[in-house]
Amino acid sequence: MLADHSVQEGHESQQNDKSIRVVIADDHPIVRDGLKKLLMLEDDIKVVGEASDGRQVLELIQELEPDVVLLDLRMPNLDGLSVLQNIQTSGKKTKVIVLTASDDKNEFVQAMKLGCCGIVLKQTAPELIVKSIRKVHAGEIWLDSHTTAAVMRQFANPSSDFGGGGAKGRERSPLSAREREIVQLVAQGYKNKEMAEKMFISEQTVKNHLHNIFDKLGVSDRLELALYAIHKGLHISQDR
Repeated sequence: MLADHSVQEGHESQQNDKSIRVVIADDHPIVRDGLKKLLMLEDDIKVVGEASDGRQVLELIQELEPDVVLLDLRMPNLDGLSVLQNIQTSGKKTKVIVLTASDDKNEFVQAMKLGCCGIVLKQTAPELIVKSIRKVHAGEIWLDSHTTAAVMRQFANPSSDFGGGGAKGRERSPLSAREREIVQLVAQGYKNKEMAEKMFISEQTVKNHLHNIFDKLGVSDRLELALYAIHKGLHISQDR
């Protein structure tokens, strides 16, 4: 487990540093080194630690409270999905981007359900890895077109109300302009209270709109709604 010595100087220095604080978790040193060199080129991103197995990731999150973790799913001692489960249970605010060479669609879905905020394939262009960190830190969900399609296909199975037998089959009427705006905000990670303040409506009104949206689209939760929005291009940031 490797931690940047500069972050050991106390929480005061962390609070004064407005950089996005990142931990890189991968069991291959060459991958960690490459990612660290890439991120060091960015003024607003700071690599504060590195981990080579799942247990080290959890220790670093506990110790350093990073903003974002780049997490490989295939690691010794504790795999990435188990790490995600631990983070979700702990209630830590650290956001996780899964960085993987795998094309296992089931893993993508599991990772999203366990609270990861983005999935980036290792063959992704370096500038998109950097962009994903900024987007996720800002509260958005990050899925590239390939990953989105894979996740959407997995949701469109007989055991799910979402996808081919769900959203498409159960859609009753088109979304209103206000409902589309709410879908966009959900896809960007806004909470109900934040949406209410942004739209100058009550939180209860937001909940009522969400209930109607879920019913119209046949989705069961905010994750499925966000995925639907990305798939249909309803989210605002379309420059990916």
